Amino acid sequence: MSSKQTIGFIGFGAMASRMAENLAKAGFAAVAYTPSGKGGNGDTPFLPSPAEVARKADIVLVCVPDDEALEASMYGAEGALAGMSAGGLLLNTSSVSPEATKALFDAGAAREICVIDCPVSGSTPEAESANLLVLAGGTDDAIARAKPVFDAIGRMTIHAGPAGSGARLKLVVNGIMGAGLAAVAEGIAYGLAAGLDRTMLFDAMDELAVISPHHKRKIRMAKAGDFSSQFPTRLMQKDMRLLLDAAARLAVPVPTMGAVTQQLSLTRRAAPDADYSALIGVMEKIVANDA
Repeated sequence: MSSKQTIGFIGFGAMASRMAENLAKAGFAAVAYTPSGKGGNGDTPFLPSPAEVARKADIVLVCVPDDEALEASMYGAEGALAGMSAGGLLLNTSSVSPEATKALFDAGAAREICVIDCPVSGSTPEAESANLLVLAGGTDDAIARAKPVFDAIGRMTIHAGPAGSGARLKLVVNGIMGAGLAAVAEGIAYGLAAGLDRTMLFDAMDELAVISPHHKRKIRMAKAGDFSSQFPTRLMQKDMRLLLDAAARLAVPVPTMGAVTQQLSLTRRAAPDADYSALIGVMEKIVANDA
């Protein structure tokens, strides 16, 4: 790069702070805003509002937890859009609803701002190692503009289609991820209740080709009883809820996803900030006295 560009982060939690570290390695500078004024990277200056971040940045990158946080940080006199100039680039990596995604795209277009919905697949380990999968919706030209950023934070960018496609693909990915974890949790619960040796059972799961590397990592966490958050239960449950709503709007029956959402709602009640693999622990506790 001939000159250092500045990324303006709106939201600077576990994922965004790790993205910032990898963007710094690629030659970008960073400024950030969070509602708490706190974040995970001491080298990044924090500014008092999203608008101020946008005014200082060449590219705005949004990483907030839900539709409500997106609305609060994007709109109004202190929102990021108010601080951006025509021709600006806004990258929304948040996992939010298709409706919130479209509203942000339309608001950006009205100001001649290029908005790309680009949620990422991967948890904190992938964010730290720059191995995220970027799921991007937008035109070819828009994706090309964002390529240096995407290449710095991820191992691959999937151009999912026009604006909004990245957000929809993210719901597909996380729905399958949540359903897979629930199936693992139920299988382990049956095995424990049936009297199988716990160590043997968890170790066997780690050898099976039918279980994904992601879910094997969750099984190892559950075996150790370590549910340190890589992807919090509250966010996985939120994504499942968004998927249910999106599918219902299209009259797509998703009974499996509905049941999984209920399981994750129970887990969220028990451990909202723990990793969503805590569902395995919840199921294990339910059957603990059976054998």
